[in-house]
Amino acid sequence: MSSKFKIKAVPSLIVQAYYEMLDDKGFKMAAALSYYAAFSLGPLLIIVISIAGFFFGEDAAKGQVFSELKNLVGPDGAVMIETILKGASSKSTGIFAATLSIVLLILGSIGVFLELQESLNIIWGAELKPGKGLWLFIKNRLVSFSMVVATGFLLMVSLIISSLISIVNTFMGEQFPSLIPMAFIFNNLSSLIVLTVLFAMVYKVLPDVLISWKYVWFGAILTSVLFTLGKYLISLYLGSSSFSSTYGAAASLVIIFVWIYYSGLILYFGAELTQVFRKRYSDQKLLPTNDSIIVPKATDLINSAVKKSSVKKVKAG
Repeated sequence: MSSKFKIKAVPSLIVQAYYEMLDDKGFKMAAALSYYAAFSLGPLLIIVISIAGFFFGEDAAKGQVFSELKNLVGPDGAVMIETILKGASSKSTGIFAATLSIVLLILGSIGVFLELQESLNIIWGAELKPGKGLWLFIKNRLVSFSMVVATGFLLMVSLIISSLISIVNTFMGEQFPSLIPMAFIFNNLSSLIVLTVLFAMVYKVLPDVLISWKYVWFGAILTSVLFTLGKYLISLYLGSSSFSSTYGAAASLVIIFVWIYYSGLILYFGAELTQVFRKRYSDQKLLPTNDSIIVPKATDLINSAVKKSSVKKVKAG
């Protein structure tokens, strides 16, 4: 079905996306993502920081990452992630051991994107073709690793923007103090743009379907807005909750899982928004990539069964 998009249609899109997320077991997929992300966190951060650090300096990249983590998961959670990072980046002795560590580092870093890819395929109703085991194994890991590299590049861009804003902020503080709030607004706006680009790449690249950018941007923009708003709300929740008294020494790890789980929910909800938006406003049939096929989604099967049941009741009446 195709029609012209209007702003007033956003609430109905959100409601439909929520119901489809329930049908696709989005809450369960977010829980699975939390598990994979926890084990991929150390290797992922090492590679992302290394890519950004290559251009901007490793210390600056680490400082930016841990500053963000402290705001997201609190000081205890940030310390836990720093401990994980130190363990994952421990130096190995010997050429064989060093080479093996690098391979394991790369494989570990792409685990979360492989889980994302499989879940996004469920959301879009795509299934990989059988009989291409080795090729798909290599291809999926190359695609996922490209997302790791892209994340590092976006971190580098974020670092550059933050540095420029800091320089401008210092200058304005001395010359035009009344304009300092503008720097704060621009800083948040730039973070929103970087997030939007990251979500757009995830929604465009990872699913095994052919999606036009014009449909991807809608879901990416709304997801980045929800993520930014939720970032402050979840930080307040984590800051005021009693994880320490409940979980003791494991509180930091629990906080990390809670944050990743929430992030996964937002990410999958944005994917459902993108899928619902395309379904409503595109008159083109959804096409798979060369290595996949389109299969009926649970939501479509249920709706079809309900319609058939209604028709039978009408005919019988």
